[in-house]
Amino acid sequence: MPDSRRGRIRPLAAWAAAAALVAGAALSGCEVEPERGPGVASRPSPSPRPTPAWDPSPASIAAVGDSITRGFDACGVLVDCPEASWATGGDARVNSLARRLLGPSALPTRSWNLARSGARVAELPSQMTKAAAKKPGLVAVMVGANDACRDSSDLMTPVPDFRASFEEAMRELRKASPKSQVYVSSVPDLKRLWSTGRGSALGKQVWKLGVCASMLGDADNLGVAAEERREEVYERVVAYNEVLRDVCAKDRLCRYDGGAVFDYRFTGEQLSPWDWFHPSRNGQERLAEIAYRIITA
Repeated sequence: MPDSRRGRIRPLAAWAAAAALVAGAALSGCEVEPERGPGVASRPSPSPRPTPAWDPSPASIAAVGDSITRGFDACGVLVDCPEASWATGGDARVNSLARRLLGPSALPTRSWNLARSGARVAELPSQMTKAAAKKPGLVAVMVGANDACRDSSDLMTPVPDFRASFEEAMRELRKASPKSQVYVSSVPDLKRLWSTGRGSALGKQVWKLGVCASMLGDADNLGVAAEERREEVYERVVAYNEVLRDVCAKDRLCRYDGGAVFDYRFTGEQLSPWDWFHPSRNGQERLAEIAYRIITA
């Protein structure tokens, strides 16, 4: 368009827009505030509520969750191994989250492992209550694998129940410790666990004892029913992770790992040599690395 026409149309368009704005205000019953002259103070705008700054160096850490956080089968057969825990362990080879953030000397007095092997999400509110009493700088959460790993897929925790328990856990924390930061790990990919571990004859023998039967049972069966069962478990884990993400996003001091643990392409080296299910020391170290990277970002 030639410049001469632009010079005429822009003032007209601006005048029309201003007139429409005034008319709209009059029709809606709103008053248009008059233009203030020099020396007339304007009304102060309400200050936005400040977002708390994330502290990448919390002074203390409490860990809640299940057997993965207890280090089960990481250093022996059928035993908890909290010293090898990704969250609070003192093992230098694992170099846990607490060891990286607090230093080895602070672990006995400023870190607490409140997880329990076998725990499902329904137990998380009571664990959070114990964590809140410590007023920790950070709470590390990993839970959900036991909700999907059941004797059959029919027994998996329903997604609405999973959400209700996790929401309750966050409420319990906030009642007593509103300033604690929270790191939430995604649930590991149990289908990848099956595809990785089924190459081990020893692993498959151990799985026959009932380890995560909903996913790992009848490991060599590639029939339609078996594949559908595994896919059902996989989809349930995906749904659990969506709950963890959504609930965490509503809390200004919560960080979800973005699916980093679920997406991690672990190998047999990261699995316990005794059950081919729980993380080995190497696997625990990988979990600590992921958590540390996200918390200190």
